[in-house]
Amino acid sequence: MEIRPVAVPGYERVVRVSDPDARLLAFIAVHDTTLGPSLGGMRMWPYRAEEEALTDVLRLARGMTYKSAVAEMALGGGKAVVIGDGRRQKTEALFLSMGRAIESLGGRYLTAEDVGVNERDLEIVRRETRWVTGLASGSGNPSPFTARGGLFGMRACAEEVFGSPSLRGLRVAIHGVGAVGGALAQLLHAEGARLVVADIDAEKAQAIARETGAEIVSDEAIFEAPCDLFSPNALGGVLNDRTIPRLRCRIVAGCANNQLLDETRDGAALRDRGILYAPDFVINAGGIINVGCELLPGGYDGQESTRRIDRIADHLREVFRIGRAEGIPNAAAALRLAERRLAEGRKRRPKA
Repeated sequence: MEIRPVAVPGYERVVRVSDPDARLLAFIAVHDTTLGPSLGGMRMWPYRAEEEALTDVLRLARGMTYKSAVAEMALGGGKAVVIGDGRRQKTEALFLSMGRAIESLGGRYLTAEDVGVNERDLEIVRRETRWVTGLASGSGNPSPFTARGGLFGMRACAEEVFGSPSLRGLRVAIHGVGAVGGALAQLLHAEGARLVVADIDAEKAQAIARETGAEIVSDEAIFEAPCDLFSPNALGGVLNDRTIPRLRCRIVAGCANNQLLDETRDGAALRDRGILYAPDFVINAGGIINVGCELLPGGYDGQESTRRIDRIADHLREVFRIGRAEGIPNAAAALRLAERRLAEGRKRRPKA
């Protein structure tokens, strides 16, 4: 196995991991450990090129730094991406090799589940490194907790736009009904929301429709579905020059990472259209909060996790307040809030 450093300005550590015997090619990025060790999931995806995978891991790691900062967790931002199809190319050797790569970073990066990687895979990784979180023996699968945070964030958005946190009767368009989006759909159904859903996996969409009575539309038609709230819960970059003009909603609030293809341009485009945007790294922090509660001095505390997740609504209200006060899009307001909390963390750091 070869672990080769990749020099990236503004990142503490980025490595390219290659193990031909295990058919492994991956990147691990540690963005910022000002507030604590970097924590972020391991993603497995069939990237078309190494450059695409590197770009993704850098954006995701940076987003994890801001996510933990706004959520007031003593954690930094990191991420791992494995190039490959998580449905067909998983092997024990691949995940053992990833475990050795993570172990080589000496605890600066803690991994967890993400797209294409589940608890069974991480149990294999755990055989080579102790820096694994979110296992059944700890805090468990983070997806339901991410969905819970998304629900509380949506309530804050509804209050901001419609004057009431109630989601009953609102029409919600959900793009992606996988582990997180599917759990969120069930929570919204219980709240009395009316759902329209889309997923590239037709079976997942059909299963959610059977459970919730949701209308199913195509992966492209979802962007034009008339709704009160559009919820991205699949991969990143779905809000862009092509899709934002097609939206027919008052709110965008979902749990996908890096929803805006361009943070500055697309954040402003949503504001210009009069659409309230819940910045992704604020509203989707439930999973990392729950996993992070494994690291509390007394061990995992489910009640403390729930308390912190439910405060996502308060963090969003603060973002909305900054956006109004400073006349900036919510995407920029969230970055400003995160940077303020990182700056406070740097001041508290002991001087070398």
